Amino acid sequence: CINNNHDGVGMMLRCAPICLCVQVPTCVYTRYKRNIFSPPQTELDLEKGLEMRKWVLSGILASEETYLSHLEALLLPMKPLKAAATTSQPVLTIPQIETIFFKVPELYEIHKEFYDGLLPRVQQWNHHQRVGDLFQKLASQLGLYRAFVDNYEVAVETAEKCCQANTQFAEISENLKVRGTKDCRDQTSKNSLEALLYKPVDRVTRNTLVLHDLLKHTPCSHPDYPLLQDALRISQNFLSSINEEITPRRQSMTVKKGENRQLLKDRFMVELVEGARKLRHVFLFTDLLLCAKLKKQMGGKSQQYDCKWYIPLSDLTFQAADESDPPPIPHVPDEEIDALKVKISQIRAEIQREKRANKGAKALERLRKKLSEQESLLLLASPNMGLRVHNRNGKSYMFLISSDYERAEWREVIREQQKKCFKSFSLTSVELQMLTNSCMKLQTVHHIPLSINKEDEESPGLYGFLNVIVHSASGLKQSLNLYCTLEVDSFGYFVNKAKTRVYRYTTEPNWNEEFEIELEGSQTLRLLCYEKCYSKTRLNKEDGESTDRIMGKGQIPLDPQSLQGKDWQRTVVPMNGIEVKLSMKFTSREFSLKRMPSEKQTGVFGVKISAVTKRERSKVPYIVRQCLEEIERRGMEEVGIYRVSGVATDIQALKAAFDANNKDVSVMMSEMDVNAIAGTLKLYFRELPEPLFTDELYSNFAVAVALSDSVAKESCMLNLLLSLPEPNLVTFLFLLDHLKRVAEKESVNKMSLHNLATVFGPTLLRPSEKDSKIPTNPTQPITMSDSWSLEVMSQVQVLLYFLQLETIPTPDSKRQSILFSTEV
Repeated sequence: CINNNHDGVGMMLRCAPICLCVQVPTCVYTRYKRNIFSPPQTELDLEKGLEMRKWVLSGILASEETYLSHLEALLLPMKPLKAAATTSQPVLTIPQIETIFFKVPELYEIHKEFYDGLLPRVQQWNHHQRVGDLFQKLASQLGLYRAFVDNYEVAVETAEKCCQANTQFAEISENLKVRGTKDCRDQTSKNSLEALLYKPVDRVTRNTLVLHDLLKHTPCSHPDYPLLQDALRISQNFLSSINEEITPRRQSMTVKKGENRQLLKDRFMVELVEGARKLRHVFLFTDLLLCAKLKKQMGGKSQQYDCKWYIPLSDLTFQAADESDPPPIPHVPDEEIDALKVKISQIRAEIQREKRANKGAKALERLRKKLSEQESLLLLASPNMGLRVHNRNGKSYMFLISSDYERAEWREVIREQQKKCFKSFSLTSVELQMLTNSCMKLQTVHHIPLSINKEDEESPGLYGFLNVIVHSASGLKQSLNLYCTLEVDSFGYFVNKAKTRVYRYTTEPNWNEEFEIELEGSQTLRLLCYEKCYSKTRLNKEDGESTDRIMGKGQIPLDPQSLQGKDWQRTVVPMNGIEVKLSMKFTSREFSLKRMPSEKQTGVFGVKISAVTKRERSKVPYIVRQCLEEIERRGMEEVGIYRVSGVATDIQALKAAFDANNKDVSVMMSEMDVNAIAGTLKLYFRELPEPLFTDELYSNFAVAVALSDSVAKESCMLNLLLSLPEPNLVTFLFLLDHLKRVAEKESVNKMSLHNLATVFGPTLLRPSEKDSKIPTNPTQPITMSDSWSLEVMSQVQVLLYFLQLETIPTPDSKRQSILFSTEV
């Protein structure tokens, strides 16, 4: 299953009952190895690679410790259950115990030996340290996993039957305690027996990924390299043999006439039902699409699905038969979504505090429940992109998703399968019940995509700025007008962040455009390549709106380990026969958001606004007036103006021109993409040595905007605003007036007052480094991200407050300044 995840190798469907799909086609792996695994060439690169090797091994060690704690939790009830089996009141029989816990002690022993061997070598680290023999030995013992995997389904079925027959065992199996890692030994978490039994199945695929990561950062000349290669070969061969045996029988069920129905894809999605958003689990089988609702778990009973509807693929179409206009999608206001994000960040921060205070499991459980509720609401509220499916009998259904990538993915899989599907059919009630019951066993996605359901060792995502250069594309068969878009995830859903220019009539577009994308807990970068449609008459009948055609799509995991270096990481994204070359460089938030005064005081970037206006003898800096004038001339109807990233090279060129007081800067601007001009304006405010709202007043604004009394809030906020130095105040009011005019075009440019506040709030208010509340300890990523989110949202709320005010009353002494500045 190549999903372009995990450095291009593919994120396994690790939640599947038996899915070990990590087979990499030779052509893909060869290309991947050529582009990613190339050994460092210079001594500096070699040194960095060896340093990264240490961090990779440290991560492997932490992962092994967590895995051992899961195996220990499985072993913990074994001894008392075996002891009770010899008494007059056994909980389980010896054969049942041996079936359920088959090979778990042996797996624990080989991984404990591996961990105990690796730990001292990492603790006494030097660049010549060897670990390949440990990985080679571990790979040679993978036969134990074959035995475990072969017995896995029987073990789970036996455990389920024993739970139904014995309430005491049911209680035990739902409350297995997993100890914390060495950093939090006193913390434990509860896991079900079924979830823990799946850990070794998941580990088979992770073993292979671990070796890929380690080889990537091991020079060819290192003594470990051949040993790790051998371990990887053994691991891949083992995985391939397991796949060959298991894949035909996984995700399938027998239907009448001996035919085989297989599950191709499943995912939690939001369905729009009579204007209301409902969470559904959608299953795509080889012959039908099934929409189900996950029933609430009742005391002791296993979860079940309730079928809401199904469509045979032979009857499914993306185009309505009556050609009528589809109902509009009801959008949840941005303010409500932002309020949910604030609550989520607050609860996450509170959970971290409770963990450190160690006040007990009840308080944590209460907070986790609140977090789950808020994340569920955000999951329902955030998607606004429609995916409509129709049954030829006239019934239509609407799903809401957040990404064009995902919408295209579902359409492609369904259309490809429809080529093999010809006959229509209907299921009897018994057949439908059997199919729905099978979904619990066949599902590959076990949990609603909430952070509360993630494993503790999973990455919280990246916070900072990602610079991406979209170089070129190859593999096109005909000349087309092409452009690319970039999406990243934030709070669990994807947002479009950047768009290249259209490269016209070519088979080999060379964009070479750089974008700076802000990341907020992001884990994946998605790339979509479109053919631009210039025909006004061409419509996409599936959605009832004009659209460009997706030529290819791909995604890259944003791996903190591989991106933590300062160098550019070059990669190739394969997509539908097209290959797009990218370069990426990540800067973490604690380094990217420092306000640094410029050493060259004759320029405008990084220079105090009072110094610039005094030098120019103006009320508003020339750069601000020029950028706003150009945007109002031709950017007011640009979709995503200020949100979509401009080309970084254009922004830097404009920055240099303004700093050099280039008289031809207005000519340069007229020839540039308007998003680059918007980016230049944002960069100017971001690089001010002190924020427009000043360091001195920043904390006061944050307190004032949180006041609950509306009258007190208005009085306080206006007084603070009028306390700003005159150049700051006049420039802000000049910008504020412009942003309100942008929002008036929201129906076209999709930029509401809230969207604009989200973009400009941190830019105008983020304090200098000395006054920032951002923690500088990089070892606490979750705490840092949550406190940052709260601070950013406070900054957004301050700007939004002023944007929503109809007028801002000012005393006479200020009024003349404001009037004069607007005339300028």
